[in-house]
Parts: sequence; C-alpha cells; structure tokens
Amino acid sequence: MLSKSLMKVLRPGCWPALLLPILICALARSQEKPYFVTYTHDLEEPGNLEIETKTALAQPYRGNRFGATALELEYGLRAWWTSELYLDGQATGGDSTVFTGFRMENRLRPLMREHAINPVLYIEYENTSSADKTILEVVGHDGQTDLAVSNGVLRRDHQHEAELKLILSSNLKDWNISENFISEKDLSHAPWEFGYAVGAARPLHSAASGRECVFCAEKWVAGAEGYGGLGNTFALTTRDTSHYIAPLIGWQFPKGVRFSFSTGFGLTTPSLARVYRVGLAYEFEQVGGWFHASQGGGQ
Repeated sequence: MLSKSLMKVLRPGCWPALLLPILICALARSQEKPYFVTYTHDLEEPGNLEIETKTALAQPYRGNRFGATALELEYGLRAWWTSELYLDGQATGGDSTVFTGFRMENRLRPLMREHAINPVLYIEYENTSSADKTILEVVGHDGQTDLAVSNGVLRRDHQHEAELKLILSSNLKDWNISENFISEKDLSHAPWEFGYAVGAARPLHSAASGRECVFCAEKWVAGAEGYGGLGNTFALTTRDTSHYIAPLIGWQFPKGVRFSFSTGFGLTTPSLARVYRVGLAYEFEQVGGWFHASQGGGQ
C-alpha cells in the first residue's frame, strides 16, 4: 500500500531529487533514537558528521499526495554543542517538485553529566517557503488545509522564522522518554506559535549479543511519539489544532546503518489522516581528521 502511494506521488523526474540524499549517505554510521519529530539529549560526537534523510508521505483532504524529504547534515562541534543544516524539498503528485528552503539548527546541552532529566536548548533559523511539507514540527494552527494548496501559490510565500525548543530527556533503564516544548515566530510579523512533541522508545532486547547480526532483537528499537500544535500568543489552546500519534520502529544494521519507519495517525479534524515516514541515517567519524591527514600528507 505504501509503495503504491509513493509511486503515485512521484513523477519520473522526481526520483533523483528524493533518492540522491540516500545515495550520498551510503558509507557512514549512526546510533541515535529513531524519532522523526522528537529530540533527545543525545548530541553528535565532536568531529563526527551524520547525514540523515527523513521523508514524509501523506495526502491532505481534497489535495494531492506528496512526498517531502529533509536532508540533514549534523556535525558535533563540541561535546555540548551540535550544529545542523537541513535542506528541504518536496514532490506533489499532479503538481511539481520544488526545493523549499533550508534551516540552521544548534543544540546546546548545559549539563554534561547524566541526570534524571537532561535539558537541551535548541535554536533554529528557518528560510523556507510555505511549500515546505516535511512536517518536522507542528505549531500553532498548522493543518492539512495548508498542505492542499498548489505549489505555485505556496512557494510565493517566503518565511524567515526563529524556532526555540526546550528539550527534556531521560534514560530510565532501557527506556528513553523525551519531551519537547516548541515556540516559533515569523521574524517579520505574526505572533509566537507553540507546539509540543513527546516520545518513548526502547530496544526490543537490552542485552547485546556481541556478534554481528541483522535480525537480533537488540538491533530493533520500538516506541511511539506524539506531537501537535498549542495555538499562539493570542490563544494558548488545543482547539482547531493538529495532533498525531505515531508508532515507530528503528533497525540498526551492521556497520552502523540505521533505518526507521513510522505511521502517524491524525487525531483531530485539522490533522492529516495518515503520515508515513521513512528515515535513513549514517555517520562519518572524525571528519575533521580527514582534512588534517590530507594536509599532513601534502607536506
């Protein structure tokens, strides 16, 4: 069913745009939780570069099916500081394929030791058009009607936004439980908009076997996340806002490759009925050392 939906979304010329990020990633490694919207207190190791794709597939009511991909380049600057660049694009069936903009994100962890609750501060600048359909967060009164308008109209509306998040994350035995409180504002006008994301996940088996395997229970992580809008500064509310619950599964392949999948179910009228998400992530270790080694070899 999912493959049929994807085929209907993508026109022949759309495949390179959505598959290129996956092909670029094929040599790296990753070890993060398989959430798509929720953030944990895990940061990238200093000097490591993670490349990840997150693809959302959905169809708004009385709208065309679409596939939207965010290509993420995440780099560990310090043990307490991770910086990330997002490149977003989407393809809408019967419409067009468009690049929708970029985001610059920084996550700062003030307390490095493990605590019962581990806070992280998140700061992001977004330069995107309204044609962006990656649904990396839901704030304010975001809804499916916003996604049903044609790309030609949506791409004319350009947004410069600031986004702040307070991330609270806990590791309880094998479980990770995370809560995100989101605020977002257009830098030119409009009020602050608010949203949330919560997630819980754990491996299917806690004891690692110590051997390379593909289908071992410890290679699988299962859980769920929920997210939605909370209105704005004019009205902090859950009325006429979108909310989703999304069971998810993560699969850690040998050599560090991670695949993740979830199906989000809309809980309110403004929500999309379903949001299918597919993720693929890899990590390049000590990227900075590559350049130092190259410089040293040239002397």
